[in-house]
Amino acid sequence: MNTAARLDDRGWIDHPAVRRVPSPNTDERPAGTEVSLLVLHNISLPPGEFGGPYVEALFTNTLDCDAHPWFDCLRGLKVSAHFLIDRGGVIVQFASTDQRAWHAGVSCYAGRERCNDFSIGIELEGCDTLPFTDAQYRALAWLTPALRARHPLQAVRGHEHIAPGRKTDPGPAFDWGRYGRDTGWTALPLL
Repeated sequence: MNTAARLDDRGWIDHPAVRRVPSPNTDERPAGTEVSLLVLHNISLPPGEFGGPYVEALFTNTLDCDAHPWFDCLRGLKVSAHFLIDRGGVIVQFASTDQRAWHAGVSCYAGRERCNDFSIGIELEGCDTLPFTDAQYRALAWLTPALRARHPLQAVRGHEHIAPGRKTDPGPAFDWGRYGRDTGWTALPLL
């Protein structure tokens, strides 16, 4: 990605390297809500397996829950994120950043509940225990400035920080220091 990322006036990344796959699992943010939080997650389907079509299928409500025994627990689940960054650094955008994506669930940050209302969610293909790839960190460093240029983001946190005890991602394998150095953003979790 030789050119800088940028969001268009509808909240979509305007770059040929980013695939748009609109998810039905989005809705309007509450009126007057400023997007102030970036939430990082990890995901793999089935757990610990990378490279398949299943995350995209989950976010578009097309997952065949009979394709793997573990998927039975996902029946009827309606979730999404704004972005997915796969192990190769490829970015897929599922929702406009102006829309509310359904990524955080029951959550709280700085005394505010319902983090989906005021956050952008980025899923990294991975798990809590395996290192994320250089390509993923490069993609995050490319994407983050575009998000900050369009939205008044004040903080970045992991799902584990806004839903402690319920979620563990992106987990101990995520290098927050590297993310901060790569993006120049100092509003990192200093927990």
